Amino acid sequence: MKLHWSPRSPFVRKVMITLHETGRLGDVELMRNVVAAHLPPNPAVLADNPLGKIPALITDAGVLFDSRVICAYLDRDGVLPDGPQAQTWAALADGATDILLAWRTELARPTGPWAAITGSYLTKIRAVMAHLETEADALADAPFGPGHVALVCFLGQLDFRWPDCGWRDHFPQLAGVAADWAARPSVTATAVVDDSAGDNALTAGILTFEKETT
Repeated sequence: MKLHWSPRSPFVRKVMITLHETGRLGDVELMRNVVAAHLPPNPAVLADNPLGKIPALITDAGVLFDSRVICAYLDRDGVLPDGPQAQTWAALADGATDILLAWRTELARPTGPWAAITGSYLTKIRAVMAHLETEADALADAPFGPGHVALVCFLGQLDFRWPDCGWRDHFPQLAGVAADWAARPSVTATAVVDDSAGDNALTAGILTFEKETT
């Protein structure tokens, strides 16, 4: 199998964590490809995924895309406990990650970001984090599964692209659970690496949390 891959992509990281957890890492060849919303579609990726997105997994049976589809395929033996709650957490994490990626793109708009859009993103991410804080006990009690994988990657993107937001100070219960996830070998082995010297100054001071949300 071959995987269209980037060390910065939170959705690719979901696949990489799943590969580690399922013991299938050696079955996949990684192909480094750059994709971004503000860039023309990468021809190499577009040839396999008409959406021009990564990850995309090339298998003997065809090409799979969308991280949830790929992760389900890789974990077809059920190593990571799944179910409605796990998939709900995964959907929440993936949606929040999409917001972070779109938000960063909006901030980079040459004519300046649209305040109505960025304000909406801020409200939604605050709501997501507040909700996850209330779910911390349930997340801690549930076996590590697809929802946890997606949340690791969402929080990893938050740390990577929004490093000054200080979310751990405002959501201590979630921070405690996330610290346990961070100790897993699959998580440490897939830490985000910026191999293009990306500019995080775009997001400095943009995402803040109010004390009363804790």
